[in-house]
Amino acid sequence: MKTVRLVILLLFGLLLVGLNACKKSPTEPAPEPINEAEVLVKYLEESGDYINSPAYPSNVSAADVRTMMLANPAKQYIIDFRAPADFTAGRIEGAVNVPLAGLLDHLRSINTAAYDRIVLVCYSHQVAGYATSLMRLMGYNNVFSLRYGMSSWAARFAEDYWNKNIGNARAAAFVRTPSPPKNPAGALPTLTTGKTTGPEILEARVRALLTAGFGVASITHETLFANLGNYYIVAWWPMSHFLDPGHIPGSIQYTAREDLKSTTNLRTLPTNRTIAIWCYTGNTSAFVAAYLRVLGYDAKSQLYGANAMIYDLIIAKGLSSWRRDRDIMNYPFITG
Repeated sequence: MKTVRLVILLLFGLLLVGLNACKKSPTEPAPEPINEAEVLVKYLEESGDYINSPAYPSNVSAADVRTMMLANPAKQYIIDFRAPADFTAGRIEGAVNVPLAGLLDHLRSINTAAYDRIVLVCYSHQVAGYATSLMRLMGYNNVFSLRYGMSSWAARFAEDYWNKNIGNARAAAFVRTPSPPKNPAGALPTLTTGKTTGPEILEARVRALLTAGFGVASITHETLFANLGNYYIVAWWPMSHFLDPGHIPGSIQYTAREDLKSTTNLRTLPTNRTIAIWCYTGNTSAFVAAYLRVLGYDAKSQLYGANAMIYDLIIAKGLSSWRRDRDIMNYPFITG
């Protein structure tokens, strides 16, 4: 009997050892880490590819905003990003003051589908273009930037912004040399949001950029020219204009709606240098900088574009420009 008991105890002990061994056996291998930027690019390109689509850039003029205000105000919603004191000192009637960091949450708090047009407003259309690009990527296809910002609404708002920032300081520095070749295609930037799906990664990136603000995404021509070699400089206009009226020395020409596709030249952009993008007015470059920063590139939009550097040449060539006599509408505004 004792022998039987010993055998039973021995078998029971072996069973316990086996069970413990099973518990300590390795679990299933951890899933391979995903390449977030690759997932995000694929998602964005399959979801309308906004930055390469005809809908980009999504601007609306002061005249169009005013027309809808008078004809059908209930179908238009206006969000103003300016500092509260400036908003109080003068704003478009019906506009609401929202900080840039709170934009996405604000849009989710209203019925955006009820409006034909949601207009984002800043001082000069640099910030609003950046924000509009981010919201378009998020799927808000009725969001637009007010072209030239409050500077276009009335002369009072233009003095410290558009009127003050046009100039010819770089007219002698622009060159008309051929564009250098683009980099060989390389890897996309590394993103570490910890998310796994396109929509989740996108929202995490957009929230981070809204919180960081537009300052880190912009650069003045003074800062750029102080050390041109620090930047990978993207001229965001056609080759014909790259050659005449010319370009910032060292610029590489990229074509809108063509060169930022994953199948063309997106991957030629460096992940280890700051990318400075310039265009005619700083508006379209702000849209592009927003897209590239979502993907993880250190991209900056040059404020006021070529209008800040070679204004008289821009006017002479009939290119996109700020004109006091044409673009200041002097529409009524409210205070308080």
